[in-house]
Amino acid sequence: MEIKKYAAIDIGSNAVRLLVSNVIVQENSPTHYRKSSLVRVPVRLGADAFTTGVISENNQNRMINTMKAFKLLMDVHGVEKYKACATSAMREAKNGQEVIEKIYKESGVNIDIINGKTEAAIISATDLNELILGDKSYLYVDVGGGSTELTFFSNGKIIASKSFKMGTVRTIDKETHKEINKKIKSWIENKSEGLTKIALIGSGGNINKIFKMSTRAEGKPLSYIYMRAHYKFLKQMTYEQLISELGLNPDRADVIIPASKIYINAMKWSGAKNIYVPKIGLADGIIKALHSGKLDE
Repeated sequence: MEIKKYAAIDIGSNAVRLLVSNVIVQENSPTHYRKSSLVRVPVRLGADAFTTGVISENNQNRMINTMKAFKLLMDVHGVEKYKACATSAMREAKNGQEVIEKIYKESGVNIDIINGKTEAAIISATDLNELILGDKSYLYVDVGGGSTELTFFSNGKIIASKSFKMGTVRTIDKETHKEINKKIKSWIENKSEGLTKIALIGSGGNINKIFKMSTRAEGKPLSYIYMRAHYKFLKQMTYEQLISELGLNPDRADVIIPASKIYINAMKWSGAKNIYVPKIGLADGIIKALHSGKLDE
């Protein structure tokens, strides 16, 4: 048996995460990935990038301190390989590249800005295989702070994938929001034509939280009826109630409702009656891609 320690840093629009995993390799046995540590810091880069178009001085300093802390954590864990990936907020900020260079100079952490297609490919290379087998079709939906990644699977293969600039932190006016919604609806309806038995697979912090609140057993899906009822329940609560009564973090309480709406719409437009919520995300995908050699350190 061989145990390797890898780390993934996911720099999203709403939060920054460090995942440290034990990768257990055994002969004649599948590789196992065991979470050793997960740290989440709510540095809301999207609040800068999607409003002013630049990462502010304050958030630059917070990012530098976060990366310094992550570097120390990786050192004490004995991490042998890591990869840091930044998504929509950093790629859309005019000073994104400049900020990344500054972070590297100050902390020694090297960050790659990845596009929506790469992001979707890394996530969908995780544990989806267990779900997408058989004659069913699936629409994989990952809702982030700055973008939503959509991928259709049929007969175990990817048949279509697209990234849309619709996220929970991204502030867009009503008209633009309507326009993007129309494009997403049209794309989903077009790609789901001829597919039967479609189910959704959801990923992202918000759907994970919704699933946890449902107290469903792991592996069991949430129904469209449940999602709609839960959305109505959340909508009638104030921001303060979501924090005090439901125990949501402040940076989750203001994004969980718009995120729910995106998942519900995707279910409605694809005709899916259920949504599965496996424990997957960009960080998990990075760990697996590092092990398989699909991502360079």
